[in-house]
Amino acid sequence: MLGSAPTAGVVARNRKGTVSYVSSRGYVRGWGALSLAVGAVLVATAAQSPPSGPDAALEAGPPDAVVSVDGCAAAQGLCTAPRRTVVLGGGPVLTARPFTLDPRASGPVELALRTPGVLADVTVTDQRGRRVAGAPSADRSRWTSAVPLPAGSRFAARLVVERAEAEGPLRHVARLDFRTVPAPAGDRLTVAFGPDDGGTYGVGQPVTAELSHPVPADDPGARRVVERALDVRTQPHVDGSWYWVDSTTLHYRPRHYWPARTTVRVRSGLEGARITGGLYGGRSKPLTFTTGARIEAVTDIAAHEMTVFRDGRSIRTLPVTTGKAGYRTRGGTKVVLGKEPMVRMRGDSIGIARGSSDFYDLKVRWATRVTWSGEYLHAAPWSLDAQGSENVSHGCTGMSTEDAAWLFDTVREGDLVRVVNGYGEPMTPFDNGFGDWNLSWPEWRRGSAFDPSALDAGAARPRSVRATTALRPAL
Repeated sequence: MLGSAPTAGVVARNRKGTVSYVSSRGYVRGWGALSLAVGAVLVATAAQSPPSGPDAALEAGPPDAVVSVDGCAAAQGLCTAPRRTVVLGGGPVLTARPFTLDPRASGPVELALRTPGVLADVTVTDQRGRRVAGAPSADRSRWTSAVPLPAGSRFAARLVVERAEAEGPLRHVARLDFRTVPAPAGDRLTVAFGPDDGGTYGVGQPVTAELSHPVPADDPGARRVVERALDVRTQPHVDGSWYWVDSTTLHYRPRHYWPARTTVRVRSGLEGARITGGLYGGRSKPLTFTTGARIEAVTDIAAHEMTVFRDGRSIRTLPVTTGKAGYRTRGGTKVVLGKEPMVRMRGDSIGIARGSSDFYDLKVRWATRVTWSGEYLHAAPWSLDAQGSENVSHGCTGMSTEDAAWLFDTVREGDLVRVVNGYGEPMTPFDNGFGDWNLSWPEWRRGSAFDPSALDAGAARPRSVRATTALRPAL
C-alpha cells in the first residue's frame, strides 16, 4: 500500500489518457489498484514503484492539487508504450501505462476497484459530454456500462472512492480519460426503425427494427449485443421488451398498450460496436413518435355490431357484417395498418376463380386495412340488409358508406381493432400485419435474446411479412 503525503501539484499528462487521484483531505493516499476492464482485460493499474527518471525532479505544488498519471492496458498485448513514473517530492509513487481499450473483447466496459473500499459515485461521459449509462455492483466494488462502448471514441470517467480509516472515512476522486480503437474497415450493421418518424399513432403501434444484416438465433451473444443497444425511452415511462421475429426483424411493445399521448424515442447505440466476427455497427437514424387517444374498435361477430371506444368511453356502435362460412373473419387483436379512400377488390386476389358465384370485382370506398392479406373495414352498400343481422362478407367487416366514412376519419395507424365472439382462425402474431398483442406477456418475453428459453435450437420462429407483400383484398 502507498503511504501518505501532501499533494505535490504534479501533473503528468499525455495524449492517450490520464488517471487522476486527489484526496478530500488534501493528501494523496495509495489504495492499491483501480482497474478498467472489458471482460477480464486489465487496462489500467496504479502500484508502488521506487522514484526514478526525470519525473523524480518534478516541483512540489500547493495542497489539494490534482495529480494526474499516465494510464495503459497492461494485458493481452494492448500496451505499446513504456511505463512512466510520477514521484511526489520523495513521497508515494504512482505508476501506470498508456492504454487503449480493445473493442474485440465482448461485453460492456467495467471499472473495478481492486482494494478495500467502495465506489461511492461513478460518472462516465463520451467526447460530446453525454453520460454513459451504467450501474454499480451490489457491493459497489465495480461499475459496468449498460452497453458496449463504440470503437474509435473517447471517454472520461470520474470515480469517487470511499475507504474507512481509523481517523474516519476517506474519499479519493479518480479521473480517467480513455479511448477505444477504431473499428476495422468493412460493412456496417444499421437499423431502420418504424413507424415513420415524427408521426402520431394509435396505442397499439409496435416499434419495428429492420437490420441491414442478419443476426441468426444460433449466435445469442450477437443478438444480445444488438438488443441491448436498441434503446427505447418513453414519457411517461413504461416497461417493454424486444421480440426477435426473425434474423433481421425485431418488434418492441410494452406489456400493455402504450398509454394515450405518450412520446416514444428510439435510437441505436450500435455505432462502432462489434456485433460478431468482423461485423460492426454503423450509424442509424433515430425515431420519435407520439400516441394519440386510445381508440379501440371492438367487433362482436355474434351480435353483428362494432363498438368504437375513445379513452375507454363508447362513442358509437355500428351495425356490421363479417365473414361468412368458408371466409370467416380472423379473431383476436389487430392494428390499423393504413387507410385507402378507394381500393379495388377482386375475388381472384384471394383465390376465388372468375365465373364462380363468389367472385367479385368492385371499387370499395373508405377502406381501413388491418392485414397485409387484404382484410379491411370498409363501406359495403350492397349488404345493407345483412348488416346488424347476418354475416355475408368474404372476410372483411362491412358497414354503411356513412359509417365507414366516419370510422375512416376517426381511426389512425396503430389504433386497435379487436374481433370477439367469432368463428374464424385467430390473428397470427407477425406474418400478416401487427398481431403482436395476441401473445401474452410471458410469451412475448420469450422472444427476447435475454431469455434463454427463446434461444432453443428447436424453437419455432414466425416469419415476418413486410409491407411489400402483394395486396390481396378480401371483400
